[in-house]
Amino acid sequence: MTETQKVALVTGSSRGLGRAMALKLAQDGFAVAVHYGRGEAEAQQVAEEIRAAGGTAEVFGADLSAPAKAGELVEGVIAKLGRLDVLVNNAGITRDGLAIRMKDEDWDAVLQTNLSSAFAASRAAIKHMMKARSGRIINISSVVARAGNPGQANYVAAKAGLIGLTKALAKEYGARGITVNAIAPGFIESDMTDKLPDDTKKQYQANIPLGRFGTGEEVAALVAFLASDGAAYITGQTIGVDGGMFAG
Repeated sequence: MTETQKVALVTGSSRGLGRAMALKLAQDGFAVAVHYGRGEAEAQQVAEEIRAAGGTAEVFGADLSAPAKAGELVEGVIAKLGRLDVLVNNAGITRDGLAIRMKDEDWDAVLQTNLSSAFAASRAAIKHMMKARSGRIINISSVVARAGNPGQANYVAAKAGLIGLTKALAKEYGARGITVNAIAPGFIESDMTDKLPDDTKKQYQANIPLGRFGTGEEVAALVAFLASDGAAYITGQTIGVDGGMFAG
């Protein structure tokens, strides 16, 4: 790693969307901090893939169900890699259930992991980005934050909260050269969608104007753009990657 190489931290990057983001940012020249909550082996595989392609990657573990750990994660990345230029708040969990049956612990777990930890990580990152007068924070929200979804009151509330957080931080720290944006993915190909019966897939895809699920690489491409110099005048925005599901 060179002294001028920029550093990106992607939370929840041991698999799925986070993995695609980590690989893309590495391709674009970032040294990548690969984070995992439980999947250390998978995170190591992502890091090895980056290194095999000539990139730089380090692996960091942290349980983001405790927001304080998110701040410690950021500090650990900076201590190890010397700087932090891009923070992608991607880590998230689900604890689905109808609202009247939802347990307090399921509400709390999702809000803590998906929203409070993103705030804690952002707060820690901003302290360092302010000194550099430069930085990118990218929050991974969801199409359901804008459209709602039955059985996911906790998840929807957390993802909607990320959009509000994005707008507030963008206004607070734009003058310091820090941009803050959100991405709202729709149905993205994953282990979960692969397991859906064909009829169910067709029903979901019928509600998507582009008629298909998206890919992790398509979301990662937007992350990479928002992390680039080309997006320097974009902040406070929520951009959908949903095939037209939410056109508004």
